[in-house]
Amino acid sequence: MSLNPTAGDKRPERTRLEQARGEQPLGEQPLGEQPLGQDGSVPAELSHAGAVIDKAIEYMLGENLPPLAIASALLGGSLGLLARTMDERAMVRMLENAINSVRAGELHPSNDHEAGRA
Repeated sequence: MSLNPTAGDKRPERTRLEQARGEQPLGEQPLGEQPLGQDGSVPAELSHAGAVIDKAIEYMLGENLPPLAIASALLGGSLGLLARTMDERAMVRMLENAINSVRAGELHPSNDHEAGRA
């Protein structure tokens, strides 16, 4: 049982800030048109969400869960969330961008060292 009255709704509720600015929820904006900070920085919400995920991964690794199981669970959860919050076309574009990043070598472990993330 969900406590969210809109749990069956495929579209997320607009935040007060989005409503005030006349913006669409992030999942409804065309890929590549999601807002960045004025200096091109990552939005605070995305940075916060990323930090939470990093901590969750750290915790699961500390529990000796296999990295493949962690990655599979996170990917499955991410795909489920995307499916509930955006249309299929936008989801496919996002996944194609991810595939292109893999093919371009952008997600190679050596890039984590270069960026100071390892």
